[in-house]
Amino acid sequence: MKPIISVEELVLLHNDDVVLIDARSGADASAEYKKFHLRGAVHMHLEFDLAMKTSNAAQGGRHPLPAIETFADMLGEAGVTRNCRVIIYDDKNGANAAARLWWMLRAIGHTTVQVIDGGMEHALKAGFPADDEVVKRSRITSYKTNEWKLPVVTIDEVDGMTKDENYVVVDVRSRERYRGEVEPIDLVAGHIPKAINIPFTENLDGEGKFKSPLELKQKFELALHQRKQEQVVVHCGSGVTACHTILAMNYAGMDFPNLYVGSWSEWSRAGKEIAKGE
Repeated sequence: MKPIISVEELVLLHNDDVVLIDARSGADASAEYKKFHLRGAVHMHLEFDLAMKTSNAAQGGRHPLPAIETFADMLGEAGVTRNCRVIIYDDKNGANAAARLWWMLRAIGHTTVQVIDGGMEHALKAGFPADDEVVKRSRITSYKTNEWKLPVVTIDEVDGMTKDENYVVVDVRSRERYRGEVEPIDLVAGHIPKAINIPFTENLDGEGKFKSPLELKQKFELALHQRKQEQVVVHCGSGVTACHTILAMNYAGMDFPNLYVGSWSEWSRAGKEIAKGE
């Protein structure tokens, strides 16, 4: 199953074994969900459901992964089973938390999961119904899983990779943040030494939909110089929009690279070397 579902495919779906998930995040996301969402969608929030925040972002970043048992229990509450199809959307073309949840599901071995191309905006334009009914699915026992199966790397592993020419670290934040010109979220501006910059926004076309698999593959292969995916580390500010680029890579038919979950929010607080400029 391809990781992206078009809105045209979405509006034709008539399958009771589909769990639709609203992954909008931000301070008002829960309230916005209660006001208006795609019909039948349950809500999962980045801050409370898809991360286990700690008091010290220098250890794990701003959005560390939740305990696998906690995530499994949450999936059960949402009605997600091993056999169901999961479709996710947000209001940022997949870059809010939809791609993060997609990665988390793939990381526990759930393969029938997709992100709506163009997100909520394009689904509404295509005529998918919406309402304000808060969806409560029947609780299922916790999803049976006990480990994250996709590759993740620690801050010390990333540090070592920056000193090895066989590896490449990809920073998907904006060029201004990468160069250290601005930093609207974290404490220090700049980037991990020797990291290259491929902004996640370049995964999308002018309408906010993903570029074609061929175009994405050509872009990534050119930037990565044909490195194998196990030699690639992808990061962002806190391990969220990095998943958007991993989603784009998977859509392009590429294997999963390493995800550095702590990302810049951890690196910039941990006393590591910081680079600026190109």
